[in-house]
Amino acid sequence: MNPRDVEPRLLRGFVAVAEELHFTRAAARLYVAQQALSRDVRRLEQTLAATLFVRTTRAVELTPDGHRLLPLARRVLRAHEELAGAFAAVTAAGAAPRPLLVDLNTDGPGTARTVLERARELAPDCELMARFESGLTHAAAEVAAGRLDVAFGYADGLDPVLRAPLAQRPVRYEPLAVLLPEGHPLAAGESVPLDALAGETVYAGAGNPRTLEWTGLARELFAGRGILMAPPAPVAMGMDEFRRVMVKTGNPVLATVGFLQMPGCVKLPLTDPVPLSPLSMVWRKGFGHPGLDALRTAAAGLAAERGWLVPPAGSWLPAPLTHGPAGG
Repeated sequence: MNPRDVEPRLLRGFVAVAEELHFTRAAARLYVAQQALSRDVRRLEQTLAATLFVRTTRAVELTPDGHRLLPLARRVLRAHEELAGAFAAVTAAGAAPRPLLVDLNTDGPGTARTVLERARELAPDCELMARFESGLTHAAAEVAAGRLDVAFGYADGLDPVLRAPLAQRPVRYEPLAVLLPEGHPLAAGESVPLDALAGETVYAGAGNPRTLEWTGLARELFAGRGILMAPPAPVAMGMDEFRRVMVKTGNPVLATVGFLQMPGCVKLPLTDPVPLSPLSMVWRKGFGHPGLDALRTAAAGLAAERGWLVPPAGSWLPAPLTHGPAGG
């Protein structure tokens, strides 16, 4: 193979390993098998007739050739992303736009669904298709890879490397709630003070690789309050399975106030202070689509009408956003 024909995938794998200096972490970041990533790196080395990494049982280090290639590879990948964005814009200008794939995180009511419905009203000629990826960590990787177009969630809780290729717009500070099995001692009130959860084991997606940002927010909220994180458990697929497992374990579940009601469970808002989850909309930098424009307009309009970006006095926010919403 001529070096000029190097696939962007090979360069993307090289950059991930060069930045992580660890094949397992780099493979997890790219959502590929470690063996596949190792094959891609070897193929790149064969194509360039150069050794890019020194591998030992304890460490991975860049060779001088690897150090020289790294800034060039980053430049090529940026150019590739710009080309993809430009091609999408040209295509959109010359033909009806393709359907826009929008991840709502869950198949139910909520802020993201409200934004989507308003956007459909604003752009009736666009096809905005809902998807449900359950977790922004996973959905953001799908957006970056071009398999999704837009997703919603706690974007500032993403790994910085995963967030880097994404643009974001703050949408709402979502009040948090707790799901309780009927009969739980805390289920009789109208709300649950945070201090009342001291000693409770609360499920917040620990161990689910799709929801790392949500688990991180919960860990920060629980710290110093005596609230225990429920241990990792198999991911329940679908609301029926989720409800069954929840009732079986008896553990409260951290949620937002917009999370759907489930039979056999009670959803109550958390108070004293009211904890908030900063919800943002994310998409690929450089991506253009009239449906995306409608979503951004809808989010801005709803936030202004309903005060979504005005946190209540004395509320709790995760550390990165204690001084106001991030731009984007």
